[in-house]
Amino acid sequence: MVLAAQTSKQTQETRAAVAAGLTALCEWAVKAVKAPIPPAIYRRAAMVISDDIAAIVAASTEPQVQDAQTLVLKGGGQQEASVFGPKRARGTREQAAAANGVAITWAELDEGYRPLPCHAGAYIVPALLAEAEAEDASVDEVVATVAVAYEVTTRIAQTFPFPRLTGHPHGVFNAIGAGAALALLRGYDARTLYGVLTSAATMVAVGPFNHAIEGALVRNIWTSIGATAGFRAADFAPLGITGLDGALYDVYADCLGCDVRTEQLTQGLGGAVWQIESGYHKMHACCQYMHAAVEASIELAKRLPANGGKKLQGIEVETHARGLALSVREPDTVLAAKFSMPHTLAAVAALGSAGPKSFEYSTLKQPEISELRSKVSLVPHAEVGPFPNDRPARVHWTFDDGTKWSAECINARGGADQPFSEGELFTKFQDLTVGVYPAAGGLLRRFVQKASDVPASWGGFLRQLTA
Repeated sequence: MVLAAQTSKQTQETRAAVAAGLTALCEWAVKAVKAPIPPAIYRRAAMVISDDIAAIVAASTEPQVQDAQTLVLKGGGQQEASVFGPKRARGTREQAAAANGVAITWAELDEGYRPLPCHAGAYIVPALLAEAEAEDASVDEVVATVAVAYEVTTRIAQTFPFPRLTGHPHGVFNAIGAGAALALLRGYDARTLYGVLTSAATMVAVGPFNHAIEGALVRNIWTSIGATAGFRAADFAPLGITGLDGALYDVYADCLGCDVRTEQLTQGLGGAVWQIESGYHKMHACCQYMHAAVEASIELAKRLPANGGKKLQGIEVETHARGLALSVREPDTVLAAKFSMPHTLAAVAALGSAGPKSFEYSTLKQPEISELRSKVSLVPHAEVGPFPNDRPARVHWTFDDGTKWSAECINARGGADQPFSEGELFTKFQDLTVGVYPAAGGLLRRFVQKASDVPASWGGFLRQLTA
């Protein structure tokens, strides 16, 4: 009984500390979103928005995405926001947010947060862009909201990390990002924003990480569900319909078994460093845990023309713990392929790339790739370093004459320490959007560069983008 009482006291103290930290975070956020955003942060937030729009457009031609979006739009209603894609569909702001939420992570090319699993942009952007278009917010308001909502979302994710790879961030932080963005764009005060977040925390999806690894396509819908939940949380909070002060602790620590690092809510808050600066971009259309192995494999693939026709007999990958978990050998869906080290490295060996075409349904049954998948073995990397060198890979190719080639990548490109150039990212945006929106690539470039010819209103911006 004494031990139970001590544990209860400790729990209540931690719960109260989380509530106090969240209060301080909300007070900062409502001021920060109205203050001038530093130019570098503005540019970074614009890049996140552009990357996520391009990812949505890239997935918009997928038949299952289109079918799901048709269902989302089926109820009709006021045509106030855009669904990005070749059909140029429109719907209510909630419908558009849910429809774009279906697509945003489908291609596995959206922006992410490097310090831990959290794709804050994917949780923020669908709801925010729909609300901004419906209310004709300014471009500057949209950018500022992304920067500040990203801070809120990632700090909450930092506060409640999973000790093991059990909960998927697209489920467990989805409504947090959407709710924060909507509350900030609507100009809620700190206490109402707090209420939105306590409510949104209780609406997140309990998304198991193994659903991504094994390719359950419901994983791609969690960002859609989060957008809808964010609207509910943001709509109801002004009415006093919110969660308890300790809701974040109750959900993440008690229900989901996360660790608690209370200091992450406020440590360095308001300083020179913003969390959005720790994001990363992807050129490879697969789980980022494999990107070092992909880059090492691409280096080997470049040497293939000089191998004299020798046949590849074995692919061994030394990888980190989270890479070892991506071991599905015969993926049933394109999502499973994107989380399969055997498929991804087989596709790189056969096609020389881990771009979108390496994960089309046709590649799942392609004989050469199927044969190579059976030859991939995963072993622990003996020298995993501290962040950002915590996801290294060594790849060894063995040929039928006994020849062995090896390549190593300690840390894949894309993060803040080894960023892609803006030119590389602008090319990515152009490549992903040109088939649907011919003008989008150039407009997104000018948007990031804050060119004078970019419309001041978000509605005007989208009319040019989707022309």
